[in-house]
This record gives sequence, C-alpha cells and structure tokens, in this order.
Amino acid sequence: MTSTPPPSSLDPEIAARLKRSADGLVPAIAQQYDTGEVLMLGWMDDEALHRTLTTGRCTYWSRSRREYWVKGDTSGHVQHVKSVALDCDADTLLVQVDQVGAACHTGARTCFEADVLTVTGPGAPEPGPSGTPEPGPSAAPEPGPSAGPVSGPVTGRSGSGTAADGQ
Repeated sequence: MTSTPPPSSLDPEIAARLKRSADGLVPAIAQQYDTGEVLMLGWMDDEALHRTLTTGRCTYWSRSRREYWVKGDTSGHVQHVKSVALDCDADTLLVQVDQVGAACHTGARTCFEADVLTVTGPGAPEPGPSGTPEPGPSAAPEPGPSAGPVSGPVTGRSGSGTAADGQ
C-alpha cells in the first residue's frame, strides 16, 4: 500500500471509528455465522471494508500482491457476508459469513487446522488413553457478534450520502 490510501467510499462515520495499522489496514476475522467456527484472518483497508459492506462478499487487501481480492473469485470458495462487527477497541473486524467450500488457500476448511499447538500449562486437557489430549466440550461461541454491527444492513450506509462520502 502507498503511504496515502486511495480514496474510499466508506461511510465517514465508520471510517472515523476505525483504528488502523501503520499501513492503513485492519485485521478482519472471518467466522462461519451459524457455527462460530473461525475460518481465516484477512486484512481490510477502508475501500475493502466498503466493498464488503456494499456487495455482501468479502473483499480483502493482499499485503503480498498489493491488490484487492474478493474471496472466491478464482477458487469458487465464496464468503457471503451475514454481518460485520467492530471490536471494543475499534481495531479488529469480525466478519460473519456463510462460507462456500474451503476458506484456506491450502484447501482446508479453515486456516487453523494444519498446525495446532499443544497446550501443556494449567488448564490443558488431560491426556486420553492414546496419550493425546481428550477433546473437551465445545467452547464455540454463540453465533452472532458480541459487539454491535458496524452498520445496520450489509449495505454499509448509515443515513443518506453519496458514493463520494469519505473521500
């Protein structure tokens, strides 16, 4: 990304609330809306968030390719946006989606399946008969963001305005 972000049509009220990294990005956690399953982490700038809110499809900023990408445009593994919430510090987005196919570029359902680390400290699961930890009861959160949505409907517009808002 350049030091000056490109103009965006993101609602200025939403843009004013965001706390961005030095390069103008906000982490966006994609979560399956009905199960609470954490699917992946991507990055959004104001324009990517605007596109996500107004198209109903997740748009991310690729830090390596330095371009926007819409999840599923090449793979067919689309993320249909159900809601977007801003966390309490306004520095992370939770995007609840209906994931079609794999979320990870490796073909896995989530980006968090390939390298699960072992917890050995207090509170760690007890080893089972095979020596591996027994899975505990599911601690998946209830579906739905705990914080309020960034905007009402997925349109991303609050009040009236034009596409030039926020430029």
